[in-house]
Amino acid sequence: MKFVLAPDKFKGSLTGDEFCVAAEIGIKKAFPNAKVLKKPLADGGDGTMEVVRKYVKAKEIKVKVHDPLFREIEAEYLFSDKKATAFIEMSRASGYRLLARNELNCMKTTSLGTGELIVDALRRGAREIVLGIGGSATNDGGMGVAHALGYRFLDKRGNYLQPIGQHLAEVVTIDTKQAVCDLTGVSVSIACDVENPFHGKNGAAHVYAQQKGASKNEVLLLDRGLQSFAKVLQNHFQLDVQREPRSGAAGGLGGGAMAFLNAKLVSGIDLIKDMANFEAAIKDANWIITGEGKLDVQTFSGKTISGVVEAARGKAAAVAAFCGIVDLSLEEQEALGLTYSTSILRNFQDVKEAKRSSKENLIFSVYNFCQVLKKDMTVH
Repeated sequence: MKFVLAPDKFKGSLTGDEFCVAAEIGIKKAFPNAKVLKKPLADGGDGTMEVVRKYVKAKEIKVKVHDPLFREIEAEYLFSDKKATAFIEMSRASGYRLLARNELNCMKTTSLGTGELIVDALRRGAREIVLGIGGSATNDGGMGVAHALGYRFLDKRGNYLQPIGQHLAEVVTIDTKQAVCDLTGVSVSIACDVENPFHGKNGAAHVYAQQKGASKNEVLLLDRGLQSFAKVLQNHFQLDVQREPRSGAAGGLGGGAMAFLNAKLVSGIDLIKDMANFEAAIKDANWIITGEGKLDVQTFSGKTISGVVEAARGKAAAVAAFCGIVDLSLEEQEALGLTYSTSILRNFQDVKEAKRSSKENLIFSVYNFCQVLKKDMTVH
C-alpha cells in the first residue's frame, strides 16, 4: 500500500509537517510495511512560505518594514540565489496575524510592508517573484505596495494621500515621478485561492472587509472606493481590473498587483503542487490523505483539498480528507470528488481542547480508517 500525505495546515494546531507525522503513525499502526510519502501543501495563504521552504533551496532574508498600521517591524522572505527568485508571504508584513483583534480596521491598514519586501527582493536582483497573498489585514487595492515602489496617489486638490483603504475613493491621479523600481524582465506571480472580482457584491470589500474590522457602513465605503480606484487604474494603465478573475484577492491587491507589477494571478495550490512535483508523487498511490482545519463549500474555490482532488482525477488513487470540522452535505462531498471525509473531533470537544489534542485525534482517526481498509482487503 502506498499513501501520499498532502494536507494543508490546521490553523492554530497542526502544521502540514505535523499532520504528516501524526497520519503516518496512524497508518503504520495498521500497515507497518506501507509506503508513506509526505507532501504537505498550501494554497498561497498564511503558512505557504514554510511549505515552499521544503521544496526550494532558498535562504531567509530579514527586512525592516512597516506593518499594516505603519509600525516598524522585521519581516522575512525566501530568496534563491540560484534561481534569482523571491518567495514572499504577504501575511508576514501585512497580515491580520500582526494585529490585535481591536486593531483590525481595513479602513486604516496598508499593504506597504509587502511592497517593501518586494523592493528589497528587486534590489537583490530577483528576476522572479512569487507572492502569496492570503491572510491580509488590508483593503487598499494595492496602494501600499505601489507606494513602496515609488508611486504616489493624489486627490482632486493635488494633495498626497496615505495608502490606506479609507483613501481609495479620493484618488484622482497617480504620480509616477518617484517610481524607481525597474521591472523590465521581472516575472511576478501572485498565488491566491479566491476568485473574487475587485468590487461589487462578490468583491473584496463585501466578502472580506468585515472580518478585517470594517463595519457594515465601512464595507459600502470601501466598495465604492474600489469602484472609483478601478476607474483610475483603467485610465492610467488601460487595464480593467474588474474583468480579471482573482483581482479582489487580499483587499484588491490582486488587481493592484496586475497594474503596478504587471503580475499574473495564479492558483496558489497549483503553484505549490508544481514545486512539490506532486503529479509524480501520486502516480502509483493507493490513497492520498489530505486535510485542513475546516472543510466546507469554500474548499471548492481553489483551496488545497480541491487541488489534491483535481490532481487525483483519472488516477487510481482515492482521496480521504481528515479535517477539524466537516461542513459538507453528502451531495457536496460527492461533487468535490472525495472518497472519504471525516472530522477528527472526539468527545464533544470545545475549540481549545480540540486544538490541543489534534495530533492524538488525527492518529486515532487515520488508524481506524486504515483498519477498515485492512478489513476490506481481507474480505476481498
